[in-house]
Amino acid sequence: MAQTVSEVLTAATDSVTLINAINADASAVDAVEGMSQDEINEVVQRNVDHLEVILEYAPVDSDDDTPNVKGSSSSKKTTCSTAITTGKAYITANS
Repeated sequence: MAQTVSEVLTAATDSVTLINAINADASAVDAVEGMSQDEINEVVQRNVDHLEVILEYAPVDSDDDTPNVKGSSSSKKTTCSTAITTGKAYITANS
């Protein structure tokens, strides 16, 4: 069963939440506990990359059941885009 745009973007909120939490206070994020700044930056970059890929999801033809996230007008896309910008700014500020 194919995922819907809403399901894909809801799943992406894990990356959004992690990026925002690290940006707010990396020392309070269990997922990066004990990591060096370079390692934390890698975690943020992986999540940024993940969100960028998700925002490009689109079917290649009428037989493709890939959800059309790219063509969607979901407000969750804005949340993902904002997290991408936040993540990139975090990496720049902490490099």
